[in-house]
Amino acid sequence: MTDMATATPTATAKPAAPKPTARKTISTKQLAHALAKKHKFTKKQGQEILKDLAGLITMKKRERVKIAGLGSLQVRNRAARMGRNPATGEPIQIKASKKVAFRVTKELKMAI
Repeated sequence: MTDMATATPTATAKPAAPKPTARKTISTKQLAHALAKKHKFTKKQGQEILKDLAGLITMKKRERVKIAGLGSLQVRNRAARMGRNPATGEPIQIKASKKVAFRVTKELKMAI
């Protein structure tokens, strides 16, 4: 038998940090299926509606697109600027370009 006084105490283990959960990505096909189910369309009709919506949102004329409850999309100009080649550190000229900017609505921001 071992004496309880001579037994070595067990080290208190720290609880393991929770692993970050993988974020689930919802595909366009899944969105189309949910839309079709909610509005009693076929899956193909739901996909066509989303495809048409994406075509309408495409900002060829540089207008602002507002989607109530979601946000707004707008084309913005980026000025030419100096940058650095990360491999060599040599300064390079980055030409002017356009980018799409998305601004979230207050309702969606508060829901997150």
